Amino acid sequence: MDFQLTHDQRALQAGVRELLTARFGRDRLRAAVHDGPPDLDRALWRELGEAGFFALRLPEPDGGVGLGLPETVLVFEEAGRVLLPGPLIATHLAAGAVEGAATGEAVVTAVDGAGGLVEWLDHADVVRGDAAGAEPLRSVDPLTPVHRVPAPSAQAAGDVLLTSLLTAAEQLGTAARTCELAVQHARTREQFGQPIGAFQAVKHLCARMLVRVEVARAAVYAAAVTAHPTDVAAARLLADEAAVRGARDCLQVHGGMGFTWESDVHLYLKRAWLRTQRPGGVTESEELLAGDLLAGTG
Repeated sequence: MDFQLTHDQRALQAGVRELLTARFGRDRLRAAVHDGPPDLDRALWRELGEAGFFALRLPEPDGGVGLGLPETVLVFEEAGRVLLPGPLIATHLAAGAVEGAATGEAVVTAVDGAGGLVEWLDHADVVRGDAAGAEPLRSVDPLTPVHRVPAPSAQAAGDVLLTSLLTAAEQLGTAARTCELAVQHARTREQFGQPIGAFQAVKHLCARMLVRVEVARAAVYAAAVTAHPTDVAAARLLADEAAVRGARDCLQVHGGMGFTWESDVHLYLKRAWLRTQRPGGVTESEELLAGDLLAGTG
């Protein structure tokens, strides 16, 4: 589906995809999984900073790129496609407020004020929020270490809104990628002398994945333009669903091999699961939308 991106936006998206595929493609992803406990690649982090990843919305006079929220969403969508690790959103939101965040010299993470989760705590130079008493958890995602804070403080509403939107963008990228992986496998994997994509059940799985991706894309791109809390809540719900259900359907298309460490599919599902726990998740978004609907009927 064509969402009428400008020439500059398409060029930005293509450039970021090329950079991330080259610097964190499948080989790097597989290596990161098999190297044991996750470690943050500081060289890659600084390279992202030099490319303007964290300073996208920072004004040019302040050393930033001077772009808007729609362009930022496009970039984070690409990060979701490759499962780029690290506290990307927290560092992006800290650009201009924390020294070194914009350039990738500092790694910034943040405490989730609702659930008390904090990603990459032991690898961060700066923690936004009170992380006192944080205890490590066993993360479902092998590439994302997680701690829980027993008594988290509330986050600023603006940070929660942007965190939810950029999470939705990452989820969209993941959903799009798992749809591509499912279609590629359906075209090449053969059973009974023909590609499995010829079977009606597989066709339906892939078609439903594509529909969820495109519906979520429309919602996420619209929310990036309006930045309205209701639009962001709707986009987050749709993107979370597209990412989680899409990864599960992709596993179904791949059969038992999708669960093995030789496949990437389960990694997309695990990252999608983890992202659903970030601020603005299903309960918060549903309550916000329900409140808006009730206010409109009063």
